[in-house]
Amino acid sequence: MLAGKIMLESGAETYRVENTMNRIAAAFGLDNAQSYATPTGINFSADFADVTNFTRIENRSTDLHKIAEVNSISRDITAGNVTINQALARLNNVDKKQLTFPYWVQIMAAAFVSGSFSFMFGGDWPDFIPAFLAGGIGYAVMLGAARLIEINFIAHFVASLFIGLLSMLFIATDFGMHLDKIIIGAVMPLVPGLHITNAVRDLMAGHLVAGVSKGVESVLTAFAIGAGIAVVFAF
Repeated sequence: MLAGKIMLESGAETYRVENTMNRIAAAFGLDNAQSYATPTGINFSADFADVTNFTRIENRSTDLHKIAEVNSISRDITAGNVTINQALARLNNVDKKQLTFPYWVQIMAAAFVSGSFSFMFGGDWPDFIPAFLAGGIGYAVMLGAARLIEINFIAHFVASLFIGLLSMLFIATDFGMHLDKIIIGAVMPLVPGLHITNAVRDLMAGHLVAGVSKGVESVLTAFAIGAGIAVVFAF
């Protein structure tokens, strides 16, 4: 359950979480283990009629490094290279680690991604710097809003609102050429691409509840981004 909890909190697909939990259980002699994961919780039972354990998932982010670490531990368990106590100690160590990049690195990466996307979507070189600045500042606003407000959609709405304002300010001062290309590039780091991909993969794997819930979350996030830009154009 700890392995599943780490993976769900790090953005893994639910079918991958269940498969990992079942493999770990089978490696330690639980032949009829029952696992059921949703984006907000995990149910696990050692047998069909055994006591069911439940873990609530409250915080979800994207940390592919932690997912890779858990997969590595799972392979070692399946191969019989670690004992149950060693595996638990390694999982606890992964759970406590802060493996995400510092905020300033994330902001700089978002800025470069924004500038590159503005050029890729048909903008010119004069649009690179405005998109670079708008995307970096917008992503920083999103991180700050997410720390103050735990509602993810509001954080994305506020960030896109700032991106729209900055983009229009840049165009008004002749800093950049194409408003649409600057905005498109700047909002790309906010787009929930991983959630959309996971939703489709869960649906294809038959996990309808998880797939639909992740899909709805992605649509709401995309709506919040579009609404923030629309508010700027409306006023």
